[in-house]
Amino acid sequence: MNNISVIGSGTMGNGIAHVYAQNGYKVALIDVQQNALEKALATISRNFDRQISKGTLTEDDKAMALGRIKTFTNLEEGVKSADLVVEAATENISVKLDLFRQLDQICKESTILATNTSSISITKIAAVTGRADKVIGMHFMNPVPVMKLVEVIRGYATSDEVTSKIMDLSKKLDKVPVEVNDYPGFVANRILMPMINEAIYTLYEGVAGIEEIDTVMKLGMAHPMGPLQLADFIGLDVCLSILRVLFDGFGNPKYAPCPLLVNMVEAGFKGVKSGEGFYKYTPGVKEFVVSPQFKK
Repeated sequence: MNNISVIGSGTMGNGIAHVYAQNGYKVALIDVQQNALEKALATISRNFDRQISKGTLTEDDKAMALGRIKTFTNLEEGVKSADLVVEAATENISVKLDLFRQLDQICKESTILATNTSSISITKIAAVTGRADKVIGMHFMNPVPVMKLVEVIRGYATSDEVTSKIMDLSKKLDKVPVEVNDYPGFVANRILMPMINEAIYTLYEGVAGIEEIDTVMKLGMAHPMGPLQLADFIGLDVCLSILRVLFDGFGNPKYAPCPLLVNMVEAGFKGVKSGEGFYKYTPGVKEFVVSPQFKK
């Protein structure tokens, strides 16, 4: 597999394109908006600069890697030569199903179709194609250039051969792949999201404040950031979406989203991406403070 197409140039998509290009693969980065692609290339360039400043990459490495990335706003043009397509579009089931229907029609018969979904059923996505054996989950962690883990999720019909290829490919990206089966939330989010939800309930029920909850988890459990800060970083809308997938998939009330989370998302408080969630963020400033709405 030499030709990789990445659909979606947002945070996850540009990170995935970054790691493939850095490791010698030709990358077609696809988005419906040209300005989104230009923003993605600028982000990738800045992230390469961070690696250069740390001595893990040279200017020549950066130039060669950027030279391997081509951008497309036309889906068919972007995937026609792909050996592997990695879909990193918005976490919306209808968007993903529509994309995979199209990809099945326009990609080469041999092309493997992967999705970076963090919770949506691989089996359900594969079912809208005529190549369910070649559909697989390839769930990278954010930030992609830094985080080592890739959850490799087998759908009900994913073949052993395709799974083996994706496991091997992940290792060539200097990642650590973990094979898991296709159940709601897979492993990472099945465990992480109930913890985040419980932290929100702990705040909602007045047990402790935002900074207190995050401090307990950082200092007591050695987490690099507290669950409420992490929720802001992931996106509160994304957290809510994943919890709903878990709740719908298992029918278990323990996965029911906290009403506070629902209200915050409906009010537009989505975390870092919107500038405010549990904490308030100022563009270009590293420091952040507890959101004024939670101050006594």
